[in-house]
Amino acid sequence: MQKKLAVVAIGGNALNKPGEKATSENMFRNLDHSIPFLAQMLQESYDVVITHGNGPQVGNILIQQELAKEKIPPFPIDINDAQTQGSLGYMIAQSLRNHLERIGHPRPICPVVTQIVVDEHDPAFSHPTKPVGPFYTEEESKELTRTMGWEMVEDAGRGYRRVVPSPQPLDIVEKEAIKHLLEADVIVIAAGGGGIPVRKDSDNLLHGVEAVIDKDRASALLAEEIEADELIILTGVDKVSLRFGKPDQKELDTLTVSEANRYLSEGEFPKGSMGPKIQAAVSFVSRTGKDCLITSIEKLEELLQAKTGTRIISGSPKEDSC
Repeated sequence: MQKKLAVVAIGGNALNKPGEKATSENMFRNLDHSIPFLAQMLQESYDVVITHGNGPQVGNILIQQELAKEKIPPFPIDINDAQTQGSLGYMIAQSLRNHLERIGHPRPICPVVTQIVVDEHDPAFSHPTKPVGPFYTEEESKELTRTMGWEMVEDAGRGYRRVVPSPQPLDIVEKEAIKHLLEADVIVIAAGGGGIPVRKDSDNLLHGVEAVIDKDRASALLAEEIEADELIILTGVDKVSLRFGKPDQKELDTLTVSEANRYLSEGEFPKGSMGPKIQAAVSFVSRTGKDCLITSIEKLEELLQAKTGTRIISGSPKEDSC
């Protein structure tokens, strides 16, 4: 039986739990809990490309660089993205490789440091919105604006933080290499943290840019470009819900693109949590006609058996007649 190809975007909880110290020991322990669910998927009828977040890890690097800036010049964000793609890709690959070895199903695994092209004229560059790095006092933030040209914002009474652009991903530089690896039966880890944002100049040469690409949007683009059969977004809830956290919360089994767009416009899915996931799902489903599935990593097997989770679909005659 021919296997399905899925891009599986794992959430931050697979690496770090909320409020937990970001130590390598904690991250490996969390992966040891999460990896068996992905391994089960591989044993059934899927090939996968795994994507992952890196927000907390990049933030930690920025704090380290801030503390050491008098001795070692800080790197730009694109290089920090590359560093976390390497370190997290290594941790995920090793954890998955060891688990597959234990259960007698070894497979080659390859993390790919992935560059993603953005438009340098994307409106996001005129309106940076993504907070990164440590908190500063008001005086420090003014000095950083003066000396570094950073845009700073006050963040919920906790101090001032740098904000950077979050442009739309347009193209995966390494997509052909990823396709070749998949043809060779290699499990691929790619587009970590939304990928490394790069721009193309007039000679078609690449240059890193100071920005952060949304992980789920990058995953949707990757799934489209490698012609995946499904996009699976793993997050902290079993199903997408309306009126989340309220007494009349309603969990959704299925969500059409038009319904998703309507709920997004009504503010049902907040920008800082479910909103980007639904937007990524809408992009993938609209452009490919294929489905996107959303659930928690613990419910992955039940999701594949259609016992839980939310499936985002392009639409149906039933919906059109409503």
